[in-house]
Amino acid sequence: MATAVMDKAQRGEQLKRDNIVIRTYDLWKTYVMGDQEIHAVSGVDVEIRRGEYVAIMGPSGSGKSTLMNLIGCLDTPSKGEYFINGNLVSEMSDDQLAHIRNKEIGFVFQTFNLLPRATALHNVELPLIYAGLSAEERAERAKAALSAVDLEQRMYHKPSELSGGQRQRVAIARALVNNPSILLADEPTGNLDSATGIEIMALFERLYKQGNTIILVTHERDIAEYAHRIVTIRDGKVSKDERNPH
Repeated sequence: MATAVMDKAQRGEQLKRDNIVIRTYDLWKTYVMGDQEIHAVSGVDVEIRRGEYVAIMGPSGSGKSTLMNLIGCLDTPSKGEYFINGNLVSEMSDDQLAHIRNKEIGFVFQTFNLLPRATALHNVELPLIYAGLSAEERAERAKAALSAVDLEQRMYHKPSELSGGQRQRVAIARALVNNPSILLADEPTGNLDSATGIEIMALFERLYKQGNTIILVTHERDIAEYAHRIVTIRDGKVSKDERNPH
């Protein structure tokens, strides 16, 4: 048993040295419904390096959302191993996973998930409250994150006083504020008109060029095309993994 644990620890260290921020080995997620087993994710092996911009794409029911939940530590696999930044998260407790989610992953959701009565600044500060930072440091870092998404002029506005695109920028600033290992965006343009969606995708490109690792989950090919690598999921498996020349 000690040898197996040592092997996993050594592998984690090697992944760190190789600058691999996400690595799954034979990852499965199986749901039991009555007397039926549904394999939502079936033996996925995927590797994402620091600084990559990857789209995970697939139709509804392909398993891409389940895979996103596993990568985002919102769910635990039924089988297999998952390392994030050299940490074996597939064997962590709920408390350890919560810590990893707050420290390593910045989430951007289709529905923004902002507190309606809080200002943009306070919404962005929230992850820093959980991280235990002082009020002064929280405000400083939240202002810097809002500046990074061109919203410094709107930091004291509430979500109802912002457009859809501005709300998504607040959500992106909140995702960035902890300097996470990855930015995980789930259908980030799903609630936006096409012109605003193009602006948000241009912002992701800028953040990628600044060195952020971005994983974009989408069912839309034209949105996936913004990424520099496209991993296609079908029937719970990786059916294609291709570079997207820009």
